[in-house]
Amino acid sequence: MTDPLATGRERRRTAPRRSLGDLVTGGRDPLGILDAQNAGRVPELVPLRTQRMSASPFAFYRGTAALMAADLAASPSSGILVASCGDAHVANFGFYASPQRTLVFDLNDFDEAAWAPWEWDLKRLVASVIIAGRATNRDPDVVRTTALATVRTYARSMAAGVRLSPLERYYQHFDVSRSLGDLDRRSRAVVKAVMREAQRRTGERAARKLTEVGEDGRLRFIETPPTMTHAAPEITERVEEYVDAYRRSTNVDIAVLLQQYTASDTARRVVGVGSVGTRCYVTVLQDAAGHPLILQTKEAGRSVLEEYGRQPQPDHLSAVIREGGQGARVVALQRILQGVSDPFLGHMITGRDFYFRQFRDMKVSIEVETLEDLPFRRYAQTCAAMLARAHCQSPGAAAVTAYIGSGRIIGEAILAWGEAYADLSRADYDAFVARGDGARA
Repeated sequence: MTDPLATGRERRRTAPRRSLGDLVTGGRDPLGILDAQNAGRVPELVPLRTQRMSASPFAFYRGTAALMAADLAASPSSGILVASCGDAHVANFGFYASPQRTLVFDLNDFDEAAWAPWEWDLKRLVASVIIAGRATNRDPDVVRTTALATVRTYARSMAAGVRLSPLERYYQHFDVSRSLGDLDRRSRAVVKAVMREAQRRTGERAARKLTEVGEDGRLRFIETPPTMTHAAPEITERVEEYVDAYRRSTNVDIAVLLQQYTASDTARRVVGVGSVGTRCYVTVLQDAAGHPLILQTKEAGRSVLEEYGRQPQPDHLSAVIREGGQGARVVALQRILQGVSDPFLGHMITGRDFYFRQFRDMKVSIEVETLEDLPFRRYAQTCAAMLARAHCQSPGAAAVTAYIGSGRIIGEAILAWGEAYADLSRADYDAFVARGDGARA
């Protein structure tokens, strides 16, 4: 068996840690990449994607995981691969309900998840901290201190994680209620406010807000164009077939539970920033007594880490994709990377690849732009700790810690890269806005 510590130290010689601070910018075509992504999306929703991405430099950054993957592929890399989120910016962490109905905090978006060098996720996180910090006109020293603290927290958390057994790492998760006592007063107030909001964001409440009872007594979604419109007839006519295909991909307990529900209505729903234009639906199901359950169905394409980052995927993940499509990839990586996951995760293939999850279920994120400086730093550090926990699930975790060492050199390198990338992303944003139509399909 290869010694992972020796592997990590050897990688220092072939890929010096300071080289991770180098950003290669030659031959870029950022708007061309966005155009290519739009080509496969719902045409009438592309202008909405443009509008949302044009709102601010941070909103633009949220929609440009593909651009960053291409830039990362052109820059020096450690070459140590882990199961990666692929879009680990600060707005893609958040709160959600565990199967035990406690509130947990973790990564919450896995559309781009795949295997890639560990630092790619960390660089995306650090750059997002810098861009979000600049967008709110924070003192440059506060932004730099927060970004550096993010890297150091990741390094310390990785080192602590690999000292545990793989089984102990597997069972780790961030229980919000139990961790409140470790926070400062201002950060605790922020988390409590978000917890109150999360506890209101249930599927039952969503059903009351988003649906109405039809003449036949069944629930129907209330249209609010363009963000909520009824699905096309060719979709609604096959909903039971789609739900059945999804049900066959779930664990046996969920499959049995779903047999007690019947699909009532399906609508197309626009979500997020970068995801706008991909095919996303919500379906309300009801049991015999009329109780609702809302499922979200989201289109899954190739991970940007593979498509634009040019990262070959391991055989085991390629086999998952061949059998279950890209939706199966999203589900598999989500289950690896999260401490606890939605038990309703599933997938299907029907011309396009999709994955399923519960709608809402206490899902909520912190608006980082609204945080004061100290809670902003605490939040960034918490995201870094969660990212490290996720990366620690991979067999290469010990090699990562050996490569990082004390964290000083890595901290300086990734901070430099993040600042340079924030400048580059701002230039891309200015070019995007100046073009007027954003990205032409």
